[in-house]
Order: sequence, then C-alpha cells, then structure tokens
Amino acid sequence: MSFLNTLVNNFQDSLERNRNRPFLKATMAACALVATADGVVSLGERVRVDQILETLEALKIFDPHEAVDLFNDFSDAILESPHTGHDKALAALADAAKDQETKTLIIRICCAISEVSHDVGKDTIAADQIEIVSLCSRLGVDPKTCDLYVE
Repeated sequence: MSFLNTLVNNFQDSLERNRNRPFLKATMAACALVATADGVVSLGERVRVDQILETLEALKIFDPHEAVDLFNDFSDAILESPHTGHDKALAALADAAKDQETKTLIIRICCAISEVSHDVGKDTIAADQIEIVSLCSRLGVDPKTCDLYVE
C-alpha cells in the first residue's frame, strides 16, 4: 500500500506543479521586470526572490533552482534587449494573471522586490515604482490597493 500511496502523491505533486507553472513563470517575470527597472539586478533582489519562493505555498512545490533559472532568463533577456525582454515577460504575465486575486498577489510580490531598493537610493526606488505602476495598469490593478502612491 505504501508504494501505491507514493505513486499517488507523486502524481498529485506533478499535477499541482503543472497547474501552478504559469503562476511561477508570471511571478518570476514580474520579479525580473522590477529587479531590472534600474538596469541592474542586485544581490538583495535575488535574495528576496529566494525568500518569496520559500514563503508562497503555490511556489514551494517547485525546485527553487528551476524558479531562479526562470528569473535569470527573464532578467537576462530584459537587460540584453529591453524591448524584446519586456515583451517576453509581459507575455508570461498575461498567461497567468487571469483573476483579480492572482493579479494583486503578483503586484504585492513586485512591491516586496522593490522594498529591497530602499537602502540603495531614490532613483532606484523611483524606477521600481514606475515599473510596478505600469504593471498595475497592464493587469488592471488599482495601485492604491497595494499602497502605491500615484498622482
């Protein structure tokens, strides 16, 4: 019976990963968009991505290396070719951001990435905030619901 339970559990885990894969891609794309907004991905931003992967239940089911590879792929694409990289990241966001709850969660994750920049300087914070407000607009999320100042 133990062997059968193991098979069933592995199958259920696999199904859950497949179901949440678009969310993983969207989250890593959004993180990359915010992290690259100032033209560089800092160590603090990378650490924050790791913390997010360890914290969110929907992302804990994935191998962290797979998620970090996605983040690096999106970040590298954005830094190498901003227009093409942004389009690739936004396409991943569009695939996963179907309901308002998911959209808002993605924006809150972006805010968590941006918080790392508070020690760096005002220009970095401004670039991050502009990117987040732009994502809010694309996703149809009111920036005020995520405590973002917009005027």
